Amino acid sequence: MPHQILVADDDPHIREIICFALERAGMKTQAVADGAAALQAIERRVPDLVVLDIGMPEMDGLEVCRRLRQRSDVPVLFLSARDEEIDRILGLEMGGDDYVTKPFSPRELVARVNVILRRARPVAPDPVDDKNFAHGKLSLVPASHGASFDGKALALTAIEFSILKGFLARPAHVLGRDLVVASAYAANIHVADRTVDSHIRNIRAKLAAAGCLDAIETVHGVGFRLGRCGA
Repeated sequence: MPHQILVADDDPHIREIICFALERAGMKTQAVADGAAALQAIERRVPDLVVLDIGMPEMDGLEVCRRLRQRSDVPVLFLSARDEEIDRILGLEMGGDDYVTKPFSPRELVARVNVILRRARPVAPDPVDDKNFAHGKLSLVPASHGASFDGKALALTAIEFSILKGFLARPAHVLGRDLVVASAYAANIHVADRTVDSHIRNIRAKLAAAGCLDAIETVHGVGFRLGRCGA
């Protein structure tokens, strides 16, 4: 079945461009013009992914994501203007999976949507997904997208899960940002360093809330490495 995508943006021209590009890629779309309508649409039927504009009036995309994360882990791809960098970072930290900056390439948007969908719901079995990971008190079960620390479930986005799985697959290695990106994104997609840092910070915060204060260590000038994870 084709993936169902909800597009929320107050600009009708942008909604039309996004829906056209996604439908050409074989997906089905529903478009709404404001945040309240987006939450109502999700209440009626949870889509496979939400394309969410940060800069909508009345209820902006950040508030929509905050409310959405209280009841759903549906993947979110943010749209943001170039002069809203702090909002883009906040969006990732609030549970967004990725962002695309306006003005954007429709092909890049479709590529990023496909990456998130593959991470959230793999189309075909991956041999790596047959393997469960454990390190210290941290456990990952890729087949069921399950993650836990010391028995406490972790609510990770699809990108966060893939990044953490990349660390668990190489627990003794220091991973540069390029390798962190490779574990979570498709080839030929540019991901800013601050986006990677935001995902790492978000993973650390979620693990810290579960009691893990040494999840991912920074190796200055090199990259990141998996910590002891409470071992």
